[in-house]
Amino acid sequence: MKVRWIFIEIEVLFFMIILKSEREIKLMQEAGKLLADCHKEIAQLIRPGITTLAIDAFVESYLSKHGATPEQKGYHGYPYATCASVNDEICHGFPSKKPLRNGDIVTIDMVVNLNGALADSAWSYAVGTASSETKRLFEITKTALYKGIEKAVVGNRIGDIGHAIQTYVEAEGYSVVRDFTGHGLGRDLHEDPAVPHFGAPGKGAKLKAGMVITIEPMVNVGAWQCKMDQNGWTARTVDGSRSAQYEHTLAITEEGPLILTAQDE
Repeated sequence: MKVRWIFIEIEVLFFMIILKSEREIKLMQEAGKLLADCHKEIAQLIRPGITTLAIDAFVESYLSKHGATPEQKGYHGYPYATCASVNDEICHGFPSKKPLRNGDIVTIDMVVNLNGALADSAWSYAVGTASSETKRLFEITKTALYKGIEKAVVGNRIGDIGHAIQTYVEAEGYSVVRDFTGHGLGRDLHEDPAVPHFGAPGKGAKLKAGMVITIEPMVNVGAWQCKMDQNGWTARTVDGSRSAQYEHTLAITEEGPLILTAQDE
């Protein structure tokens, strides 16, 4: 789940980054493993005819059986265990009773709370047979995620992550959403710092060991701008083009980035 990025013309003078202990990171890694396992189960469910509401019910049941809860349910009134974004929906799509169709794209985003430790990950799936355009969109988006993760090392800055993602995606002819960002994660679902998927190298907060962040590029086939649905949550591409997203939660360590939601994909 991501943060809405609001453009303002004043300098941000203060924010608080909470560093996590090795114990806290270990607990978040356990939550991340459960989340990754849930995504693997979702991958087996995705097919033409299934509804995103049925996927949402599965996720809530799966987490409950494993002693966990969906952290985003009830967050600022959000009513579901997952966000389920289809085709031109960028993020925060509401699960629905509408059956998925062959060729659709669906992104399932969830935040797991396991004994108070949080993990956050979104993954895009093809429904039925994926077109060559869909396959390329997925490849570019996933590669962009890992290019950002490569820059998540001690001593770099937040801008180095966004710059790596933006320059790669735009060189491939796609666009990076700017209205929503990654974020810090820990005791709360959204903590400092915001992690934009665009920007200039050498700018932003310096990365330190103990920081836990999400990197979650949303990549569009067309323009990067979005429009909001009447529900106040769901963002769509302004031109109706398709969008994909891959997200990991990771810890910044002296040994390099530690992906807490790895699926070994």
